Amino acid sequence: MNSSVNWRPTATIQTLQKRAQINAQIREFFAQRKVLEVETPALAHASVTDINLHGFSTQFNSPLKPEPDNLFLQTSPEFAMKRLLCAGSGSIFQLCKSFRNEEAGKQHNPEFTMLEWYRVGFNLSQLIDEVDELLQKILKTEPLERLSYQQAFLTYCDIDPLACTLEELKRKASDLGFANIADNESVKDVLLQLLCSQVVEPEIGRTRPVALIDFPASQAALARIKQQDPRVAERFEIYYKGLELANGYYELRDVNEQLSRFEKDRQVRQQNGLSNIALDKYFMAAMENGLPDCSGVALGVDRLVMLACGVQNIEKVMSFSIDNA
Repeated sequence: MNSSVNWRPTATIQTLQKRAQINAQIREFFAQRKVLEVETPALAHASVTDINLHGFSTQFNSPLKPEPDNLFLQTSPEFAMKRLLCAGSGSIFQLCKSFRNEEAGKQHNPEFTMLEWYRVGFNLSQLIDEVDELLQKILKTEPLERLSYQQAFLTYCDIDPLACTLEELKRKASDLGFANIADNESVKDVLLQLLCSQVVEPEIGRTRPVALIDFPASQAALARIKQQDPRVAERFEIYYKGLELANGYYELRDVNEQLSRFEKDRQVRQQNGLSNIALDKYFMAAMENGLPDCSGVALGVDRLVMLACGVQNIEKVMSFSIDNA
């Protein structure tokens, strides 16, 4: 027997008790609002085309098939939950494990817990209000602040992200200490995301949560473009005390636009030497049937527990982190 192996949990038992309490509070929150709890597969036949997300794959050796099936651990339950919405589920939520093949660190573990929910008939402002209510319930926070992506960049980077050219953005990034990246970068969004994570995010949400709203249309992901201002998408992210907590959309319903964005992602993946990801035929068929008017958000539960417990490392709120799983 190897007595030197550290078999003990990375979180204290008291922290795990607090985590269980938070899970119960989350379920109570949605039960009061008559939002249905659902479960969807962690393993599926397709993954996401998003160039910023990297999934895990495995094989299912079925006794009924001569060749194994390639399956993917889901980076979020989004596609399956939207299939339920298309089938008439009404508003739904889920607490589940999600998997992302990205570097581990103080804020990241490749296996993590996500709270994702969709509100039929809600616009983005109503969903932000509901996220705010949940944070006040769990973390006892003050009401959140809304801040536009444009205003955040003007305030903290002294540049307009919606109007600046690539060259202007490269100069600004160099001035802020990122010349080693900016000099050879040809994609504006890469630099915007760099400045957002390294310059803007540390400055916002220090004393109360901030909803960063109106992201550039080029960063829409699966959100609608804003009718009143086509330069921006109906998307928000929540930040609090140095942590990105949530990412939400007024959900795109146009299946042709959805297909166009996926194909663009796949082209960029090919250009960057990333793996080719096939489209999820089940998700696309559901979208053709029709997604109801809705808004949705994904929230990192581990980070929520970190804030509730006042700890700085994600492994301190997990039974076992990736290093001793």
